[in-house]
Amino acid sequence: MKLARAIHLDESDMQVFANPARTGEWCLSGGFEFSNWTEADLTGKPRQAFANGWLGCETFGRVTFVAVARIEPDELATLERTLARHFVDLYGAPSLDAALPVAKEELAQMIDLCEEHAPNTLLTVARSLTEAGIREQFRSIKSEEASLDQFAVHITPDE
Repeated sequence: MKLARAIHLDESDMQVFANPARTGEWCLSGGFEFSNWTEADLTGKPRQAFANGWLGCETFGRVTFVAVARIEPDELATLERTLARHFVDLYGAPSLDAALPVAKEELAQMIDLCEEHAPNTLLTVARSLTEAGIREQFRSIKSEEASLDQFAVHITPDE
């Protein structure tokens, strides 16, 4: 079984997100956070979180890139309970018992997305508001296709 972990290729997430996710924490799309947003909500750092942020399942912060990784069943069970608690605490779900099936479904969707990718594949998300609601598009970058040159500037001693 696979899920995705937050990965930082540089420090930009620390500047563009109001609450950046921690490197290595498990993540999911988290589009539910924006379910009742309008164009008026899409400004500044919240806009960046909406446009391309994955949701960390520990800090509930955002990250631009995630990497596919194997997850153990006991880790998944812990995440399900943590996410259900988040739904109660932040979104007013009536109880953990009521929130747990929703948390499991959110994580199952992310597991489905990750299953088709090899470990270490990088994923990005792009969101937009449409008449029908939020549209999410996902992009993958296979680990053998990704090189550090795509993400970092290298300086040689003579530069």
